[in-house]
Amino acid sequence: MHKTTKNLAILGSTGSIGTQTLEVLEALENKELFNVVSMSCGNNIELFIEQVKKFNPEKVCISNPAKEKELKSIFPKLEIFSGDDGLIELASDKSLDIMLTGTSGYVGLKPTIKALENGVDIALANKETLVMAGDIVTETAKRHNAKILPVDSEHSAILQSSAGRFDTLNKIIITASGGPFLNKTKDEIFHATGADALKHPRWNMGKKITIDSATLMNKGLEVIEAHHLFNLPYEKIEVVIHPESLVHSAVEFKDGSIVAQIGLPSMHIPIQYALCYPNRETGIKSNSFNFIGQKLTFDKPDFEKFPCLKMAYEAGKAGGTMPVVLNAANEVCVYKFLNGKIGIKELIKTVEYELEHHNLIKNPTLEEIFETDKEIRAKLQ
Repeated sequence: MHKTTKNLAILGSTGSIGTQTLEVLEALENKELFNVVSMSCGNNIELFIEQVKKFNPEKVCISNPAKEKELKSIFPKLEIFSGDDGLIELASDKSLDIMLTGTSGYVGLKPTIKALENGVDIALANKETLVMAGDIVTETAKRHNAKILPVDSEHSAILQSSAGRFDTLNKIIITASGGPFLNKTKDEIFHATGADALKHPRWNMGKKITIDSATLMNKGLEVIEAHHLFNLPYEKIEVVIHPESLVHSAVEFKDGSIVAQIGLPSMHIPIQYALCYPNRETGIKSNSFNFIGQKLTFDKPDFEKFPCLKMAYEAGKAGGTMPVVLNAANEVCVYKFLNGKIGIKELIKTVEYELEHHNLIKNPTLEEIFETDKEIRAKLQ
């Protein structure tokens, strides 16, 4: 194996980010850049079997322990783990150089911290990791000299535009498409169905993140992530509505100069950039952006129509366990909304109520973070 080959773990290989990560690996001109050491999946065991056959990892983790026997019969030499403990087992591998956290939900937090403790770089596509425990995660990375490389297109754009010089920034500008409800009234939004909210005009994503994009909660979570990733106060993180989704985000330097990352919507590019950072390798190439005939528009977000964004700013500024409450309450309510049990108005009011009535723990331990998360979910189920 080539001496510069990086050992890679992929958590969530059958999800949207995971499948695109494998497409990035297949497209790289230099096939010796990465060695897939381990992979994990949720419930899509059929796709996972095909992925394991193709990428030949040494270890895997599946969410359902009942499927271990089936997998073992197909891959008798494969080390197989299951559940949350299995994810931590994969992350504990000290031979890893980089781990892509593509799992959804809070299950990505513990394995990410475990990998960071071993000095493993993280290509992060899991919002909950920084939203729930940003201070702990970034401090762990700093202490063990590990990098957290964002996979979100907006945070990747900030990393690319700043060239990693966060100390020279005056502010960052995070763009938002505005989602399917941009031109709807507040009343129309409150009466929207799950089908209405899933009609995102620009991106094809999973259901949960698509609903979050419709309420702009997703942008609020990105603001909290950006605060931790780039070590900037919330006053220097600006959200701008940009319906064309061509400027993925921008940075303003201390001298007033602004640098933006522009391109056609594609998750392959930020995934590839995070894995190969700081290099740009020959692999998947986005279709070239043509400036001719393009119209780029920008506007400020309407906090009255989209109160979730305002709540996220407030929760982030409060810090401690407040973002944990925001994230947990929102996630439970999103799935209730998708199942037709509540409307968007009730989703928003529930998150707002939980934030207002939470007894803030200012500097929580990891255990207190998980306990807060558990309490909110149990209460709202």
